[in-house]
Amino acid sequence: MAMVDEPLYPIAILIDELKNDDIQLRLNSIKRLPTISRALGEERTRKELIPFLSENNDDDDEVLLAMAEQLGVFIPYVGGVEHAHVLLQPLETLCSVEETCVRDKAVESLCQIGGQMKASHIVDCFIPLLKRLAAGEWFTARVSSCGLFHIAYPSALDPLKAELRSIYGQLCQDDMPMVRRSAATNLGKFAAKIEQSYLKTDIMSLFEDLTRDDQDSVRLLAVEGCAALGKLLEPQDCIAHILPVIVNFSQDKSWRVRYMVANQLYELCEAVGSEPTRADLVPAYVRLLRDNEAEVRIAAAGKVTKFCQILDPQLAIQQILPCVKELSSDSSQHVRSALASVIMGMAPVLGKDATLELLLPTFLSLLKDEFPDVRLNIISKLDQVNQVIGIDLLSQSLLPAIVELAEDRHWRVRLAIIEYIPLLANQLGVGFFDDKLGALCIQWLEDKVYSIRDAAATNLKRLAEECGVEWALQHIIPQVVDKINSPHYLYRMTILHAISLLAPVMGAEITCEKLLPVIVAASKDRVPNIKFNVAKVLQSLVPVVDHSRVQVVEKTIRPCLTELNEDPDVDVRYFAGTALEACDQVMVS
Repeated sequence: MAMVDEPLYPIAILIDELKNDDIQLRLNSIKRLPTISRALGEERTRKELIPFLSENNDDDDEVLLAMAEQLGVFIPYVGGVEHAHVLLQPLETLCSVEETCVRDKAVESLCQIGGQMKASHIVDCFIPLLKRLAAGEWFTARVSSCGLFHIAYPSALDPLKAELRSIYGQLCQDDMPMVRRSAATNLGKFAAKIEQSYLKTDIMSLFEDLTRDDQDSVRLLAVEGCAALGKLLEPQDCIAHILPVIVNFSQDKSWRVRYMVANQLYELCEAVGSEPTRADLVPAYVRLLRDNEAEVRIAAAGKVTKFCQILDPQLAIQQILPCVKELSSDSSQHVRSALASVIMGMAPVLGKDATLELLLPTFLSLLKDEFPDVRLNIISKLDQVNQVIGIDLLSQSLLPAIVELAEDRHWRVRLAIIEYIPLLANQLGVGFFDDKLGALCIQWLEDKVYSIRDAAATNLKRLAEECGVEWALQHIIPQVVDKINSPHYLYRMTILHAISLLAPVMGAEITCEKLLPVIVAASKDRVPNIKFNVAKVLQSLVPVVDHSRVQVVEKTIRPCLTELNEDPDVDVRYFAGTALEACDQVMVS
């Protein structure tokens, strides 16, 4: 029988697998390329594996995507940076395929490789590849080429740089909107590599052409470039070239362009300075906050705090706050939700007096909103207001609304309140907390929704940690112990869970005196689920009882578990047996 030539074997397997009809087999083969490459060695990888991959015509996008990803990190397998250029050929092919995600990954991999290549190899190999893509007959190649200019440009000599700028200009005026979109998307990256003198002329000329494009999908991508270009230009140039574009875009006929402006506007304020912001950008932002399209108002409302942070507080009060008040009663619940998620952050910006007089009514309005997500977004940021207006005013103004939300019909709202309770107790003080919110914390243990009951048990533990053992012994433990006799077994299970969480916080003495008798009594419950949960809780209590109380394990815990270990229910016996093993380990140690 003829011997198989070992070095050829991985290639033979790869060829067979990539011709297989099973896509998963082909995909797995591509993912094993590093292993195959190590078997072949660097030279044969360059001469056989990479050319084979270049000729591979797999038409499945998932396989091609995996190949593009693998090639991006393949430099070590072809012999290092010196031979990185051999990887360009298969990636060039992938840059022309129809599937967008494959092309994007191929461009990303080319950028990874180009970022490591020597300057001479960039000029000799990478730039010719870029030119071929930019001149491609099919638009997909031209789309991909736009993402490579920022890698190629720094290594080129002046004549070649001029040619690259000219080629990019042609792509910005390409007949296909998809190519112009790619050119607009990558303009900021390319501009960052270009000399300042050409930035003000060539690049700004291209930028202005893109901002006047008849396709809104091109214009909205040009908006993204505004912030990037603004950071590269001097303030006076930014005012001259970028500011007018943004102001015009804020009134663009396409809502998608205005939406993009709303997302980007605050980033431009620092670039242009305070006076142009006051004169031009604030009015533009106010227009966006009052836009006819809800999507634009959502984007603008979500940036209201960030925008106010870069303004003079008085200007924010005069210009932005009236819009905020309008948005708090907007017809779109999503606008109100976006506002609620950020409005609390305005309190530190505006200060105590303005917050009390102007913002607090809006807070209270949003806290009572019919849409639960609006209420949730307000609840989650209450601490930001407390830092500004103080605990007395917070309790007087907001606490009634919080108590009302604690019994909200939407369980996610109740859950948000529960998670906020320990922080609220810390802010309000234990005494005030006892009067207003203490009863609710126990009431939640018998909520109809499991997630609320579970969170309520965890909440009691956090309260005990926050307020101290003595407080918990007086206000939590007696009420929890009383609930163990609840008629519903699910509620009794919640009490067992709460006890298991409280025990480590309360310590060995209180656990043995107050909690352990309750658990032992629950072992007589008629419901098997309660009994095997008793076994689990007893197991968790064993480490809590320190070594000076080993007799508690032997005299109380072990007899209870032994009795459960003889229960008719198989699950009860299993958990009891596991807990008994834990007792044995304590005795051994």
